[in-house]
Amino acid sequence: MNADENRAKLAEIVRNTRVFLLDMDGTVYIEDELIGDMKNTLSALRRAGKRLVYCTNNSSKTAAEYQKKLARLGIWSEEDLVYTSGIATAEYLKEFYPGKRVYLVGTDALKGEFSDAGIALAEEDADVGVLAYDTTLTFEKLVKLNRMIVKGRPYIATHPDAVCPAKDVFPPDVGSFIELLHCSSGKYPDVICGKPYKVMGERIARRLGVAAKEICMVGDRPHTDIRFANNNEFASVLVLSGETDAETAERTPDRAGAVADSLNSLTVFL
Repeated sequence: MNADENRAKLAEIVRNTRVFLLDMDGTVYIEDELIGDMKNTLSALRRAGKRLVYCTNNSSKTAAEYQKKLARLGIWSEEDLVYTSGIATAEYLKEFYPGKRVYLVGTDALKGEFSDAGIALAEEDADVGVLAYDTTLTFEKLVKLNRMIVKGRPYIATHPDAVCPAKDVFPPDVGSFIELLHCSSGKYPDVICGKPYKVMGERIARRLGVAAKEICMVGDRPHTDIRFANNNEFASVLVLSGETDAETAERTPDRAGAVADSLNSLTVFL
């Protein structure tokens, strides 16, 4: 796609989108620094009638924790929504395993979010095992979940990211835990809820009452954000403000609907 075609596609996407799903780190901010004139960009999108959903795979934090950070950065609005892979997993459990007892390998914050959603958590004799990004992970937790997996209990993971972004060395994330448990149990999760899979996308569309063609995913990772959009038949914009550069954008098999230097570039089409 040449520059003129890409510009035309960006204009079409902005015109047809009712809901923008926004990856955060690398798309809206980098750590604690907003990318460009992000405050005005997000305000302009809202004024144009676009709904903003901050969409993340990180299941170690709750929606409330993310809201607090976004408010501190000056970009949170009560019109917005935070949607995590943890929320998607809780909604999936309520739909497909109603009333079942869940052993959750996750942070205390996520356990509270699951309990608030009506999920019955159990340390023993659970019916379903759930693996989340647990920054308080212990060997005992792994052994308990591994035992459930080997016994054939349903096994669900919140998301597949192998590592979590960080300043220096990337720490292991759920994808790394999945491989560890595969080594010991011989099994992979029955379902993975977060990006790039369909569970999260289906639940966002259902919650907001919008068609897939009215949703656009904006992110900086082709293999998660853009693949997620393609799997769910959403529009997509790959931004070059984070992990991906222009050369990588050209050669990735996970092709976006359009490419932009940053989310800020979309305002010219409003």
